[in-house]
Amino acid sequence: MANINNEKMKRRYFNWKRGAKGSSEKTIVAIERAIHLFETSTGFKDFKKFCERQATNFKKWLDKRKHDGKQLSAGTKYHTLRHLNEFFSWLASQQGFKSRISLDSVSYLSLDNKTVKEALSVRPRKFPSLEQVVTLVESIEVMSDIDRRDRALIAFMLLTGIRYQAICSLNLGCIDIDRLEVYQDPRRGVKTKGGKAILSRILPFHEGLVKIVKDWISYLKDESRYGPGDPVFPKTLVAQSEDGFSFEAQGVIPEFWSEGNSIREILKKRSEQAGLPYFNPHAYRHAACQLALKLSRTPEEFKALSQNFGHEQVTTTLRTYGTLDNQRVSDVISNMDFSGKSSESESQFSIDDLEAYLKWKKKKLDL
Repeated sequence: MANINNEKMKRRYFNWKRGAKGSSEKTIVAIERAIHLFETSTGFKDFKKFCERQATNFKKWLDKRKHDGKQLSAGTKYHTLRHLNEFFSWLASQQGFKSRISLDSVSYLSLDNKTVKEALSVRPRKFPSLEQVVTLVESIEVMSDIDRRDRALIAFMLLTGIRYQAICSLNLGCIDIDRLEVYQDPRRGVKTKGGKAILSRILPFHEGLVKIVKDWISYLKDESRYGPGDPVFPKTLVAQSEDGFSFEAQGVIPEFWSEGNSIREILKKRSEQAGLPYFNPHAYRHAACQLALKLSRTPEEFKALSQNFGHEQVTTTLRTYGTLDNQRVSDVISNMDFSGKSSESESQFSIDDLEAYLKWKKKKLDL
């Protein structure tokens, strides 16, 4: 049973997070879920009774909790405790709670160092190869606007590495197809991470894929008469069939997708039809980053590519998308020249070059 006093403080906290900290609704939902778990473990006791014992018991409770028959991951526990730590730290500064909640007790809402490292470690992720994406796109026989859209969508995802939330909200006015530029502009309704404005290039990994994207943009503008405010990838029009007993896809309609589930379903369907493994939308972003990183030759090129993917710091690109799977590590090392005879022009920039560039950049920012 919900505690009325707790609900009032939660509402105040969520309003503060939105208004003062600019937290997104997605973040608020995650915080609300974490607090609800804590309340469940205490039997919805008043927050004023928070103490070290409650914090310790909650961690034990989390260790025993299961989801889909499995123990909670280190990452789930870490983020749950992080949200709770921030909430009770805020609560300890509020009138009526200052003498009730000790920050020392709040500090117990944390994991041991080993588990934290496990939670924050970046694991290699599976993503499609360029060859797999080309095969997938070429397997789609164009018989309708839906086929044209799906081909262009898959090609676009790989060539830009744009997050699927932004793709769902991207309009034609954001694309300069002649310059191969995509301006992810939140002011035009594009849902970027953190509301950042990002200028991205359509990276020419494959001429055939680039042509498919160009042809699709031209088709929308010239034949379908779509305007700057219309979606780049319109949703499917589902209407009643002629027999009146079922519904079927009957083309596309100039409306935006509300979420990424439609993209997931397209990838699943097309992958199954082509006899290829399914990769989720974000895997295409990983594929684009990996392809781009392999082609970068200088610190400046690396920095440009990092910004192209919307990263303010190159370390984000390295940490999140630079991790290689075991097979790739083996392949890279197997093909390395350990004789030292390779010319400097043939080699990629060294770690020293990268470190020097990062130090120089940091110094510039500190000035």
